[in-house]
Amino acid sequence: MIAAPESPDRTEASDPEHDAWVLRLRTSSYRKLAFLVHAGAGYTCTRFVLLRLLGLVYLASFASAATQIVPLLGPEGLLPATSYLDRAVAEAGSRLDAFLRVPSLFLWLPPSEKALLGTCWLGVALAIAVLCGATNALLQLLLWALHLSLIKIGQLFYGYGWEIQLAETGFLAIFLCPLGSVSPRGASPPPVIVIWLFRWLIARIMLGAGLIKLRGDPCWRDLTCLVYHYETQPIPSPLSWIWHHAPRDVHRMGVLFNHLVELVAPFFAFGPQRARWVAGGLFVVFQAALIASGNLSFLNWLTIIPAIACFDDELMKKLLPRKLSLWLSDEMPAEPSRPHRIGAAGLLVVVLGLSVDPVVNLISPRQVMNTSFDALALVNSYGAFGSVGRERYEAILSGRRGSSEEDDASWLAYELPCKPGDIHRRPCFLTPWHLRLDWQIWFAAQSDIERQPWLVHLAYKLLSGDPAVKQLFAVDPFPDSPPRFIRAELYRYEFTRPGEEGWWKRTYVGEYLRPIALEDRTLRSFMRAQGWK
Repeated sequence: MIAAPESPDRTEASDPEHDAWVLRLRTSSYRKLAFLVHAGAGYTCTRFVLLRLLGLVYLASFASAATQIVPLLGPEGLLPATSYLDRAVAEAGSRLDAFLRVPSLFLWLPPSEKALLGTCWLGVALAIAVLCGATNALLQLLLWALHLSLIKIGQLFYGYGWEIQLAETGFLAIFLCPLGSVSPRGASPPPVIVIWLFRWLIARIMLGAGLIKLRGDPCWRDLTCLVYHYETQPIPSPLSWIWHHAPRDVHRMGVLFNHLVELVAPFFAFGPQRARWVAGGLFVVFQAALIASGNLSFLNWLTIIPAIACFDDELMKKLLPRKLSLWLSDEMPAEPSRPHRIGAAGLLVVVLGLSVDPVVNLISPRQVMNTSFDALALVNSYGAFGSVGRERYEAILSGRRGSSEEDDASWLAYELPCKPGDIHRRPCFLTPWHLRLDWQIWFAAQSDIERQPWLVHLAYKLLSGDPAVKQLFAVDPFPDSPPRFIRAELYRYEFTRPGEEGWWKRTYVGEYLRPIALEDRTLRSFMRAQGWK
């Protein structure tokens, strides 16, 4: 017999076990997706610590800028921001088009001395508020906008990787905070997706630094880079001298630890809880070691911030005082507010979209470091010390009152606050403070004067007795009246050995900038060509 076809409206009997499994799967998937945006009570203490450290970094950034920005970027500074913005508007065709390329508030508020200083001191005040625990999304937005406005006009003096790293970190922090309450107590918890985006940031920072090393200087592959690094880094600290004289095997172990942290640990930042804790711990210990071994501005303090996102409240409550952790969780809502969740979801879409270019750069054999791919510096590429100098060179500025034929004894040297100069002066410890002129002259010594026109402008300012520029120096050998001549000479610096006198010994290499005077016609023609007064 041929079986009759089933009626089209007939259904098979359902399998209770199969239906239950499908229901559990759907419920589990929904909960995981909802957890990324909704939940956050497990990261309240984490957010508290993360934001306090961010407040410290913002404070160091704005306070150090307040003491240096006028002689560097002011209307009469070494690289005037006014001239830079005028060129940006001329090239773009309109102020609005220029703003889309150079998103700085100073396109609408002319960067006078008062405006520059007001911006810096407002940033200091807001950073202190964050450091003390008072913050919300609007305050973080203002801090981010102020910092971005400075780095967009900072030119050479803001061309460091940690400036765009602070911009990206600060932007994520906006979505970590609620819109309303400024108190950490009782504030709605952070969406977990924002915590994950901080982990994505630390993973890119570490991988970028690790890969640029492997693709760059061979000393990272043969484990010898640290033999040179402590002596040749931009601004060594007193501890750098000690690290430099450690046995070679210690240096090799240090490079291996560097590779472990930068190339292996990032993959565990998204792993199970214990793995994340270990990865976060390695990140923090590594940055603390870098803080102890040199003065890399606020870079290492800043890098600890996204590393903290690897920790949750289960661990943070063990590290924080019990009363503080209880106070933070008191009267806290169960989940973030609806606007907060929507904002976090939007942030996820933006970051994922902007991550394409940084990821392509990360896996590219032609990887570039410390680069922004969007005007707002929201998602960037990072890296550090892709090459390590084997020898340290310093360009030493000096002046003289008499004629150019007098002997060398009549030349008196200028001393910057922390850059090596006087061989008997102890290196300073100033992290997270950033001395921009000290750093930039270190970079200049690795190049030649033709590629450093701003340094000629600096010499002109010293010949003119510019009071603002003179404040950037720790020792001004001509406090009452300016010298007649300025020159720069190149020296090779080396750490002294244990038992030798002083901290440094140096060897003369040659002339860096020939002696120049205000009446020098070549100097005046150069100044006019650069558009400087």
